[in-house]
Amino acid sequence: MTRRLALPALLALLIPGSVAVAQDPPIDQGVRIGITYTPGLRPGMLVLGGPRTDFLDSARTILQRDLDHSDQFEIIVLPSSEDLVLGIGMGGETGGSGGDVYVNYSLYAALGADYAVAVLPGTDSLERVVTLYDVKGETELRRVPLPVADPYSEAFRMAVHRASDAVVEAVTGVPGIAATRLLFISRGSLYRIDADGANLTRVSAPGATAFSSAWDPRGTRAAYAELESGWGKIVLHDFATGGSRVIPGTEEQLNISPVFSPDGGTLAFTRIAEEAIEIYRYNLARNCCLERLTVGRFSDNLSPTFSPDGRQIAFVTTRVGGTQIYVMSADGTGQELFAPFDYGVTGNSDAPVWSPDGINIAFHRVVAGSPQIFVMETRSRVVRQLSSAGRNEDPTWAPDGRHLAFVSNRTGRRQVWVIDVETGRVRQLTRVGEARLPAWSPRIPEQ
Repeated sequence: MTRRLALPALLALLIPGSVAVAQDPPIDQGVRIGITYTPGLRPGMLVLGGPRTDFLDSARTILQRDLDHSDQFEIIVLPSSEDLVLGIGMGGETGGSGGDVYVNYSLYAALGADYAVAVLPGTDSLERVVTLYDVKGETELRRVPLPVADPYSEAFRMAVHRASDAVVEAVTGVPGIAATRLLFISRGSLYRIDADGANLTRVSAPGATAFSSAWDPRGTRAAYAELESGWGKIVLHDFATGGSRVIPGTEEQLNISPVFSPDGGTLAFTRIAEEAIEIYRYNLARNCCLERLTVGRFSDNLSPTFSPDGRQIAFVTTRVGGTQIYVMSADGTGQELFAPFDYGVTGNSDAPVWSPDGINIAFHRVVAGSPQIFVMETRSRVVRQLSSAGRNEDPTWAPDGRHLAFVSNRTGRRQVWVIDVETGRVRQLTRVGEARLPAWSPRIPEQ
């Protein structure tokens, strides 16, 4: 059997299925409903009501879900009552936007809130504003204007996502992950989806078979493999223009699993050839210079991932028998075992991905016949298991370094799920026929 015959095994991952996605799915975890509850360790976030319009109601729905998905707050939802929620005519300090709005800090504190957030009309009749209040400090912390737009448009949703991330940053010091997107494969096509499960969009051309994708560090481009007749080329797609081009030198052999360096100047990928499976890199900045980084010597090397400083590449190799995770310098030197394992006891390890802060590497490892998600702390090399239900594989980090997306069949079909590494809370992101190989974007820049 030649190396080229490995393609059917790869294509077997792309099982056909229908593609569908729900808009504005309900918040199914982490929300406490009612006017009395015992706050947890996370600060309580009260989502305020206000004037009811399509624009404001849609913004509040998106905002509440974004803050819930940040896993930073206990979300407090009150019965619908504009007067009660806003405290109009009930005393308290004046604050927020839009004239006669009274922020009843004492009421919100009694409900267990540390913070309160509102989407209200601004001082301009055409303006809408997201405003965050510090309940205990009785101050306004952050005000984020929203553009006037169609409340069902992609631009409007992304504006609310950015406001949500600003609220998270004001409280925690780190922006949220709402204004991000993910790529994944379904039925042989590359799709893009917002981090809240909305706006499913095909990226790859109809008729082409796509496989294994990656975002560039700015969130404006993606690289992915396009497979045909046993070969696979690396395609670079620009989201702003919609244009695509093939990376020179990848028209031959089977090239998969591209990944960008942190500065966006280099693209590393796996080449499956007759004689070996090796890791190559291409200089995007100079648009030239294809270079091999590994030399197998009767072993295979694949699935590269750059460290956040760009100095190292973690990868998978079979040089120790089964697949395990090694690390090397970005120029291919200094290759050594990275993730510890017990020979004959620990299962194969695959799909490593470095966290944005460089503290951890996530990967999947076979346990009792099924892949499960693991995280290794890079300094101590301590490994811990995050999943156990079903088959779980192909992790990818959110830009906050706290959340991971991965593929799981725990509900019967392979779908993309998200886990909060700190609390273990899990939520389903996609609801397509089948989903594989997710890639999480950096924060999407404003156009």
